[in-house]
Amino acid sequence: MPLPRVSALLMSCCLLNVAALPALAAEPVVTVLQEGLDHPWSLAFLPDNQGALITERGGQLRRWQPGKGLSAPISGVPQVWAQGQGGLLEVLPAPDFAQSRRVYLSYAEQGSGDEVEKAGTALGYGQLSADFTQLTGFKRIFQQQPKLSTGNHFGGKLAFDRQGNLFMTLGENNQRPTAQKLSLLQGKIVRLTPEGQPVADNPFVTRSDARPEIWSYGHRNPQSLALNPWSGVMWETEHGPRGGDEVNIPQAGKNYGWPLATHGINYSGLAIPEAKGETAPGTEPPLFAWKKSPGVSGMAFYNADRFPAWQHSLFVGALAQEELIRLTLEGDRVVSEERLLSSRKERIREVRLGPDGYLYLLTDAENGKLLRVGEK
Repeated sequence: MPLPRVSALLMSCCLLNVAALPALAAEPVVTVLQEGLDHPWSLAFLPDNQGALITERGGQLRRWQPGKGLSAPISGVPQVWAQGQGGLLEVLPAPDFAQSRRVYLSYAEQGSGDEVEKAGTALGYGQLSADFTQLTGFKRIFQQQPKLSTGNHFGGKLAFDRQGNLFMTLGENNQRPTAQKLSLLQGKIVRLTPEGQPVADNPFVTRSDARPEIWSYGHRNPQSLALNPWSGVMWETEHGPRGGDEVNIPQAGKNYGWPLATHGINYSGLAIPEAKGETAPGTEPPLFAWKKSPGVSGMAFYNADRFPAWQHSLFVGALAQEELIRLTLEGDRVVSEERLLSSRKERIREVRLGPDGYLYLLTDAENGKLLRVGEK
């Protein structure tokens, strides 16, 4: 079995000075738990060993159970705009799911009128029936406005903080300048109440020229959100263009640069027209960035007891480079990077820490898989 690919600064093309990890004896052990998923996008575990919910980008929500496999599609899911990168995106049970049965979904929503050929990201919730077959009373509670996407950069990742506020990522719909406009919801991270309203102390609530939902701005296409279990602070990853994928710790009211500051270039090979360089006045640098984009996707902090060697690690999926990336942390610093599962050649879309201490991954393909990953 091939050794994991361990990479330091030059090998990984990372922009920050990180050390190589000691090579492990072998690749992590991977168990294929489920096949036949149609471009799965998000995975969320249910409490009390009730399995997990999985979204498929085409618009299906399913339940998976160990030993029982995949359910038929759950009814009551909203209609989605399943074109390009759009479709059914994130699934997230409410913190009080055991009592409320509430399940949140983010999805690409088609516009109407003059926007009928375009789409934007939306958020809503419904109640999952006791037999797990229906999502009842689905209610849309938030919409990205205006609708500008013709198929790209929806964001859509969700995470609750410790105060019960709901964070959501919104891509800039491949419309670069919108990420800097506080009057628009493109290229932003928003902080909402559980009912989809702006949180009262959001940074721009008193400004008439800004959307009150905005938490941070200057984002391109955020692909994951996760609450750091040690600090209680939200972390985020996002796609750069050709190069410049990032890890950020988005703070209230801060500008994360896109498209004024980037470590990437256009897919054509030309510079980003608006870019001032890798940094720009008034913008925040990334915590961590890659010169060559791995195509970052879902991420999970590892704070379980099952595999002590993985403690204080951040695991990030890679779509383009088809790997699982392990970043070792010291506080809020990334001190080393390791590449895993390279030999599988599978686009990793989602990364979750399971209640049993294993990592669970979704692979993005017409025959997508649910994988369980652990140390040998």
